[in-house]
Amino acid sequence: MNTKHLRQKILDLAIRGKLVPQDPADEPASVLLERIRTEKERLRIRGKIKPNNKNSTIFRNEDKSHYEQLPPGWEWCRLGEMCLAFQYGTSQKSDKKGRVAVLRMGNIKNGEIDYSDLVFTSDESDIKKYELKPHELLFNRTNSPEWVGKTAIYRGEIPAIFAGYIIKIKPVIVNPFYLNYIMNSKYHRNICLQVKTDGVNQSNINAQKLSYFVYPIPPLAEQHRIVTTIKSAFEIIDEIERSKTDLQAAVTTAKSKILSLAIRGKLVPQDPNDEPASVLLERIRAERQKLIKAGRIKPSKNESAIFRGCDNSYYTGLPDSWIVARICDVCEPQETKRPAGESFRYIDIEAIDNKRHSVTEPTTVRTNHAPSRAAKGVRTGDTLFSMVRPYLENIAFVTDELSDCIASTGFYVCRPLPEIVFPSYMYHYLTSSYTITGINTYMRGDNSPAIRKDEMDSFPIPVPPFDEQKRIVVAIETAFEQLDSIATTLV
Repeated sequence: MNTKHLRQKILDLAIRGKLVPQDPADEPASVLLERIRTEKERLRIRGKIKPNNKNSTIFRNEDKSHYEQLPPGWEWCRLGEMCLAFQYGTSQKSDKKGRVAVLRMGNIKNGEIDYSDLVFTSDESDIKKYELKPHELLFNRTNSPEWVGKTAIYRGEIPAIFAGYIIKIKPVIVNPFYLNYIMNSKYHRNICLQVKTDGVNQSNINAQKLSYFVYPIPPLAEQHRIVTTIKSAFEIIDEIERSKTDLQAAVTTAKSKILSLAIRGKLVPQDPNDEPASVLLERIRAERQKLIKAGRIKPSKNESAIFRGCDNSYYTGLPDSWIVARICDVCEPQETKRPAGESFRYIDIEAIDNKRHSVTEPTTVRTNHAPSRAAKGVRTGDTLFSMVRPYLENIAFVTDELSDCIASTGFYVCRPLPEIVFPSYMYHYLTSSYTITGINTYMRGDNSPAIRKDEMDSFPIPVPPFDEQKRIVVAIETAFEQLDSIATTLV
């Protein structure tokens, strides 16, 4: 059971009015919106909020023709119309110790606040100015397109303020939990992807852009019913996930052990009839020369010594028929591909199921709204490896149905050279704990730690004879299939 997909399906039904029945006795959303306007005007007169001179925030009737038909009593509404003024967080530097927590982008996870990695402040003026109140929403406004738009609801568990790249949203009368559920749906994610990118490698959704986001709003009573139903459904899904945890941990350990044996030459027996390492090494050098002559890669300063140090002693106990090379020596250069046509299918880091190491579903994006990071070409047999937060293991194999996609520049695309590295062997090597642990040592950055392309280029890979690679892949996938079958039967 793909619980991630199930959660999104529930949210999709909810925001289209198909999760709970409508009650004709409910006060319609049109009346609710009028009550919101009245309340905001009352607060403005009392000086509690500033007047909004941007009349374009109001969602006019003629605008609604571009949106799907809603159930009776529902309305399409801009976010700015149902919320108070949006507030940016503090720009002051935080510390590991202090009186009050400062919530950052990394603390926003799955619609909730994650308190496992906190920084703090004792600045009294900041604490007063940016103090969070229960049921206010936090919106991540900048960073890569994969992270922009993440939203969570603050429940007041601990005293906290919020950082400058977050916008605080305070709904008026609207159920904040309903709004938070909307803002964790694929509908909201698609809006964020279509918003113009500001800057070369970062997206920025400022408060004005955010205020123009349009959402379906049901009657208030129905909002409460939807929230109750979603909460109950998610609790059941949580229980399913918990029941799988212990079994999945055992399966994961077994798979990790199998991969460890595989990349050390201990999973399948060696065949003396296989092509020896010396021949494979010469073929790698020949492929490099072809790429150099074609201008696709630059020669190293000492090309003849490029494999010096990449010998079997790097991996203790490797079979004599194996070699160790750099990833860039056994893969084609990264392919740059820009969107064309009316729309394209985009694989961002969020599209990766990091438990199954697969692409859940690419996003269809209009070309004129393409994120600047949509620039990596992919092909069947490639392995996508996220260079952003590599410890999350956002890794996926590109199958035939994904070969027309464009991937985010946040990925390193491993495309093995033909007859040198078998594509599935490369994929299994990159998902091994050895690789993940080794690559994680190169991470740098606080809020969104990442590794560089050149560090992926130079990372070593043990390369068996090509026929042995195929035997290894068969052994791995046979064992994994058996483990998955056991797990499915027991859950």
